[in-house]
Amino acid sequence: MKISIITISYNSAATIRYTIESVISQDYPNIEYIVVDGKSTDQTIEILKSYGDKIRWISEKDKGIYDAMSKGVKMATGEVVGIVNSDDYYPDNQTISRVAKAFQEKNIDAVYGDLQYVDSDEKVIRNWKSGDYERENFLKGWMPPHPTFFLKKSVYDKYGYYDPTFRSAGDYELMLRMLYKNQISVAYIPHVQMKMRVGGVSNVSIKNRIRANKEDRRAWKINGLKPRWYTLFAKPLSKVFQWILK
Repeated sequence: MKISIITISYNSAATIRYTIESVISQDYPNIEYIVVDGKSTDQTIEILKSYGDKIRWISEKDKGIYDAMSKGVKMATGEVVGIVNSDDYYPDNQTISRVAKAFQEKNIDAVYGDLQYVDSDEKVIRNWKSGDYERENFLKGWMPPHPTFFLKKSVYDKYGYYDPTFRSAGDYELMLRMLYKNQISVAYIPHVQMKMRVGGVSNVSIKNRIRANKEDRRAWKINGLKPRWYTLFAKPLSKVFQWILK
């Protein structure tokens, strides 16, 4: 089974080499690695070129991060697709093997795992332990960590790609649409599957967090779904426990 991994980047020279190395060092033998760059003006392109045919990449203007993600998914030729951001990295070289094993052993459409937020010294500052999937948990503000989420390409083709009109909650909307609305089959890998550096788009300020909450609300609305009155308040509150349990 071929697994396609997608990284989107823009002026990511400071971190993308670390990300790339974490992908190409995986022990799983059948990986397609794609980088979708947003026309970087720093040294990102030179770094991509230095890896030769280990990476398929394009560099062109896009309409935002979710437009770039969709481009990558459409380019992918693997049966399964995963996304790793240009400042994040896989914690060990068996990460993709665990993903492949889950897909091969179970009749599923998607998998996800646990995620750790780390600082510049790679110290864990927040621990996102996902737990087994239960559909009703979405009503309690739950979602899986998007960078650990792997989905079959055929499911993207059937139910759609990322909505580029979102600025920070397009990943939430996609997983809500796939898991809660269309009830695809999914399995949990009880292992840290991603290390994420602090400072994500939806977390960098209170202003962005408020905007993300509004986008969360729109994600339910455009899918014809009704959250409970507390759902969208519970989602950011759930992150408090991730700090406590680090």
